[in-house]
Amino acid sequence: MTPSGIEGFVSREVMTDRGMVFCHEGGGGPPILLLHGFPETSLMWHGIAPLLAGDFTVVAADLPGYGRSDCPVDSENHEAMSKRALASILVEAMKALGHETFAIIGHDRGGRVAYRAALDHPDRVTAVAVLDVIPTYEVWERADARLALAFWPFSLLAQPAPLPERLLLAAPEAFIDNALSEWGSPPEAFPSWLREAYVTALSDSAHVHAICEEYRAASGIDREIDRADLETGRRIRCPLLALWSDKGGLAAWYDDAGGPLGLWRHWAEDVRGHAVSGGHFFPEVQPNATAGAISAFLRSGRSTSP
Repeated sequence: MTPSGIEGFVSREVMTDRGMVFCHEGGGGPPILLLHGFPETSLMWHGIAPLLAGDFTVVAADLPGYGRSDCPVDSENHEAMSKRALASILVEAMKALGHETFAIIGHDRGGRVAYRAALDHPDRVTAVAVLDVIPTYEVWERADARLALAFWPFSLLAQPAPLPERLLLAAPEAFIDNALSEWGSPPEAFPSWLREAYVTALSDSAHVHAICEEYRAASGIDREIDRADLETGRRIRCPLLALWSDKGGLAAWYDDAGGPLGLWRHWAEDVRGHAVSGGHFFPEVQPNATAGAISAFLRSGRSTSP
């Protein structure tokens, strides 16, 4: 394993109308797209992708604006880094790879792109899994001191430029170490090569700006798009799997709404899921359990269980 690839996978640069998407592709079978979160890259799937590759064609992509993918050109209201725009780019990239339809699995920020893709492209997305997230609209409607203190990127990175960009670029190591150690996962779960890859990805000014634009979009245009879907009753039609950390906020903050499953049932017709042992980065800490839950979900219409 190296910082540039996933064992047994081929690295690709896929051109779209809005820039290049960098990804790793491997395996064989029905296609699935894996999307990472902050402050990670597609390398977060290094333990899970090979486990899924025996049954599926796996594409692990860097989100546009993250990792080695191109940065979209700035636009009004941060629309270029909205989840709608990112989902559209990734659907185009999957088509360029020959995958007209596919399942999509997203952790953290990638989970927000994943459910937006399922809403906006129901003819392309066959199933969706969202890892340790609830819908963006629900996050902001229910935000309180717990969110502000536990998950600082929501508010900090959404501040106007250039303050958050300057902070991130001044100390990328500090931001990486804080996230990996404070969000409920043991630091030893992240090998040194992976930590260094994340630091490198957070050291480029163009990508740091794009990441901040994505958080600004989440605080504005993404909320508006979500609200419109909720008000019109537009729902995710394909099966949805929700997995969340048994130690994190999702396990404790939303009991009044029926927990994560209760919230997601306002947004999707077929919802299933459960908590997974570990902190926010449980896909990296618990790759076998996470891959097993994803595989069972994709291979069966029956509800998964712990």
